[in-house]
Amino acid sequence: MSEQNRNTTRLRLKQDEVDIINEYRGLKQVAEQSGVHIDDVKHAWLKSDNASLFVKNPNFQSAKRNQFVEDLIKELDNYSPKYPEIKREKSKAGHLMVLDPADIHIGKLCTRLETGQEYNSQIAVKRVLKGVRGVLKSSNGFDIDKINFIAGNDILHIDTPHRKTTSGTPQDTDGMWYENFLMAKKLYVDVLEILLSIADVHFTFNPSNHDYISGFMLSQTIESHFRHCKNISFDTGIAHRKYFTYHNNLIGTTHGDGAKIGDLPNLMAHESKDWSNCKKRYFYTHHVHHKTSKDFIGCTVESLRSPSTADSWHHRNGYTGAVEGVEAFIHHKQYGQIARLTHIFE
Repeated sequence: MSEQNRNTTRLRLKQDEVDIINEYRGLKQVAEQSGVHIDDVKHAWLKSDNASLFVKNPNFQSAKRNQFVEDLIKELDNYSPKYPEIKREKSKAGHLMVLDPADIHIGKLCTRLETGQEYNSQIAVKRVLKGVRGVLKSSNGFDIDKINFIAGNDILHIDTPHRKTTSGTPQDTDGMWYENFLMAKKLYVDVLEILLSIADVHFTFNPSNHDYISGFMLSQTIESHFRHCKNISFDTGIAHRKYFTYHNNLIGTTHGDGAKIGDLPNLMAHESKDWSNCKKRYFYTHHVHHKTSKDFIGCTVESLRSPSTADSWHHRNGYTGAVEGVEAFIHHKQYGQIARLTHIFE
């Protein structure tokens, strides 16, 4: 190719670039005239007489995420209630309730046609509220002076816009990720307001495998919502095992997808400063969606039931038939766990 031809080609490319830039400006103008921000346009064809370019907008998903964050902050600013402090009389006969709606999986989809049961975001929320009210009604015979509310543990079913868990496992889902986040937020606020009418609450967050990122963000959001409430305390760190002390009781909680069950008593002894001060020790775990309980030397380890049903994968592989419910435990100040309360769903 002669030098003159090369120069002509360069000039044509530059002209094509100018044409495409002008096309982009025109696209932006048309979008704005239609009331659509350019960042809401996922992709477009930009064409000139001598070139055609397919363009993906790199700001498309980030713009959606940024708008979600901005809306969430705005909502928190507009509605951050100042809860009046409730003065409560100390009771010598009081008990601790460990209330643990485990593995709720808001966003999970199960269809009756395939699995014989229905489960979706709306059912998840309704079951938790019904279960919480059910165990509270069953606890009427006990004087509850403290509630340890266990949060997290796969409260959300997915952790990415691509409908996958944190590690990338695809899931059958109901609703959009941001809708389910807001549903989970409202559910926790509603439940905590119910509990605060009964006793002071300690909120314990357990990070989990389905929603390792969004579950942590949700717990931080809930703590911000109740930042003006003096009757609730929070443990929302990212640590995989949490500990709470109530008189002679040492309560450990973890999701259950990490350390082996048999190692939890030794981990409790190593990690909690209150091991030697408490003689009644319990570890509540999740993740497996069914009941197990075993006494180890110095500690009882118990897994919890879930209100959610078996989805397509679990049903296909035969992981079905477990009792579905919301559980709570009553702990005596001196004697430890003295009652289990379960609201079962049929």
